[in-house]
Amino acid sequence: MSDGRPDPGDGPLPLRPVVSFLRALRGGLDGGNGLTGAIADAALALPREARESLEAATRRLGGRYEEDDWGFDEQFADAALPFLEFMFDRWWRVHAEGVQHVPSHGRALLVANHAGIMPWDATMMGVAMMREHPLPRPPRFLVLDWAFDLPYVSVAMRKLGGVPASPFNAIRLLEEDELVAVFPEGVKGAGKSYRERYRVQRFGRGGFIEIALRTGAPIVPVAVVGSEEIHPKLAESSVLARLTGAPYFPITPTFPLLGPLGVVPLPSRWRIEFGEPVDLSVLGPGAADDRALVLELSEHVRDLIQRMVYDNLVKRRHAFA
Repeated sequence: MSDGRPDPGDGPLPLRPVVSFLRALRGGLDGGNGLTGAIADAALALPREARESLEAATRRLGGRYEEDDWGFDEQFADAALPFLEFMFDRWWRVHAEGVQHVPSHGRALLVANHAGIMPWDATMMGVAMMREHPLPRPPRFLVLDWAFDLPYVSVAMRKLGGVPASPFNAIRLLEEDELVAVFPEGVKGAGKSYRERYRVQRFGRGGFIEIALRTGAPIVPVAVVGSEEIHPKLAESSVLARLTGAPYFPITPTFPLLGPLGVVPLPSRWRIEFGEPVDLSVLGPGAADDRALVLELSEHVRDLIQRMVYDNLVKRRHAFA
């Protein structure tokens, strides 16, 4: 860790509360409590701080609370932080480095690779920022529209800083000098197969480069290693995708085989690296209209992140052990 604490991945595995939670969750599901009731019962097996955090955050999911124009609820984020820190420290044993490269003030665009089906990578980037940056600031992260149709999850994502992915939303946030996280791989990244893990998919038409050029925001490349293993996608069902309205319906080693228990992410080990900023402001907003330049810069940033992913994959050594 950048603050001198030991890397959780380098010592004995702190998995006892993880195993206790999974056992309690399975027992609740076998007892017919349903997913919500089983999670509530299993939460009793979590450490006190994480349990109280989850309970406090759950209470704020309903009712009217003070939110900004995007649905961000600062008190909800504060309440959820200890639970997310439990996921950071104990569940995924995240090692983060380079956080100091993120600007302390003003607009900036975090550009990261993406995997794991759900945006857990965005929340763990946020925890790294809040825990290890000299001047903590929560990032607003862009999320695919379909995720906002999920019950409970959509409300929690908005309250934590999630915003529907669109160039308009990104530009508005950056013009308000916010820290914005984007995942240019989109659905191709979130839904990549397990055999394609660690391979950063193409960044589309380079929309994030246009956004950075038009707003003068520096780009901070971010590599996330570990989210590939939390829901290893072995196949997908096009029929179930059409029925649910999702862009894809994943089949993993645990889902749908284990039913609701299969939605619990596996406790892999993670590394997150924030790279040095790429400043494009010298090119000016007009450069956003140069398609060849935009695509060239997009590929350059993708190559940076791919190299960072491979470097951190070597440093991590083992996915779970």
